[in-house]
Amino acid sequence: MYLTKEEKEKLFTKHGKGANDTGSAEGQIALFTVRINHLTNHLKKNRKDFNTERSLVKLVGKRRSLLDYLMKKDIMRYREIVKELGLRK
Repeated sequence: MYLTKEEKEKLFTKHGKGANDTGSAEGQIALFTVRINHLTNHLKKNRKDFNTERSLVKLVGKRRSLLDYLMKKDIMRYREIVKELGLRK
C-alpha cells in the first residue's frame, strides 16, 4: 500500500488525539484526504480505470458525511480541519 504504518501513525498524531486514535473524525477525514489525492493522481494517468473512479466517488462521499457530522457536532473542529487540509467547503 502507498501509506506505511509510520506515515499513518504520523497522520493520526497530527490530526487525531494520538497515534492509536484511528476512530476520531479528524483522523479519518485526514486519511480519506490522502487516499483521495492518491486516487486522483492515479486517475489522471489512467483515465479509463472506472473501478478506481467508483472507489474515489465513494471515498469523497464518506469524507463529506464525516465533515457534515463534524460540522453539526462541533463547528470549531470542523473549521480547523478544513483549514489544515485545505478543503474548499
